[in-house]
Amino acid sequence: MAEVEQRIEEIDGIPVSWRSATADGTPVLYVHGVPNSSVMWEPFLARTGGVAVDLPGFGDSVKAGTFPYSIAGYDGFLERFLDWIGLARVSLVVHDFGAAALSFAARQPERVERLVLINALPLFDGYAWHRAARLWRIPVVGELVMGSTTPRLLRVALRHANAMPLAERELREIYDKFDYGTQRATLRLYRSVRSGTLAAAGAGLHRIGAPALIVWGMRDPFIPDRAAAQYADALGGEIEAMLLDDAGHWPWLDRPDVIDRAETFLTR
Repeated sequence: MAEVEQRIEEIDGIPVSWRSATADGTPVLYVHGVPNSSVMWEPFLARTGGVAVDLPGFGDSVKAGTFPYSIAGYDGFLERFLDWIGLARVSLVVHDFGAAALSFAARQPERVERLVLINALPLFDGYAWHRAARLWRIPVVGELVMGSTTPRLLRVALRHANAMPLAERELREIYDKFDYGTQRATLRLYRSVRSGTLAAAGAGLHRIGAPALIVWGMRDPFIPDRAAAQYADALGGEIEAMLLDDAGHWPWLDRPDVIDRAETFLTR
């Protein structure tokens, strides 16, 4: 098991945090979703090595109000981040809103060797936001909902996210970083998505010719399982699938063998 370390440095004048572990071969870039940070990827990093970045607005990275919290904003940020740390080619693992990294992969498919999608935000027309997201997207209402979040309310909100209730450690990791800056970033990110935004971001998925593993917890209450099939049809490379009827939004928490499968696929 590789030792995971955290680093915080300024990139283009803004603080960026990431976790990394020594890797053989092509490094893996892990991209989290909302409301997580790079800490969620530590079990994966210990097995495969690589880099897991805190996206701006999350974890210990910059949470300035001036950052463009959007799919396009994260697309450009990830390109700058990889260039700055000197990674010309990576394997890519994304979860939830980390699907923003697919926009980068579609622009520069030659930089992606392998791809793992885990319950990723659908970059297609027709996605219906879950209840919390619908509230976040409403001005004032979203701010009130965010501001009233407590550990107890977070536990209630996520009680059906997975097949098994999230462990207290997982809930604490989310809540401890859920400060005003992250709340603001979340609201701006969700409100940046307008009619056609998701489909436009996914228009180039066919250009990603890397072999892909699609891991999907079919009991996810936030993202419909049909998105797994949509990604399988849209991506341009060979597809493997791990569809789990007994797992939810964070499928590796219900099924630890997800980490085994990802490691095997990424290091093959």
